[in-house]
Amino acid sequence: MVDRSEIINIAKLSKLFIDESEIDEVTKQMDSIIKFANEVQNVSAKGSSFDNVGGLVNVLRSDDVKDSFDRELILKNAGDTKDGYFCVKKSK
Repeated sequence: MVDRSEIINIAKLSKLFIDESEIDEVTKQMDSIIKFANEVQNVSAKGSSFDNVGGLVNVLRSDDVKDSFDRELILKNAGDTKDGYFCVKKSK
C-alpha cells in the first residue's frame, strides 16, 4: 500500500506540487493504480493468442522499385545546387 510519505517523495522527485489537501486523494488513486497493475501482471495468458487479434496477414505493400525522374533534369531548373542536392538558404 502507498502511504502519504511516498506520495510526497514521488512529488518531490518529479518536481510536482501537490497541495496538502490533495495528498490523501492522490494516495488512494496511486494505490488503486498499483493494485490494477498488479492484477494485469498476474493474469495468465497461456493458451491465448494475442499476436493477431484482428486477423491481419500483411498490412504492408510490397516494396517495388520503380523508375524515378532523372536527377540532372530536375536539378537543371534549380537556382543553386551542390553535390546533386538543392541548396536552401537558412532562415533567421
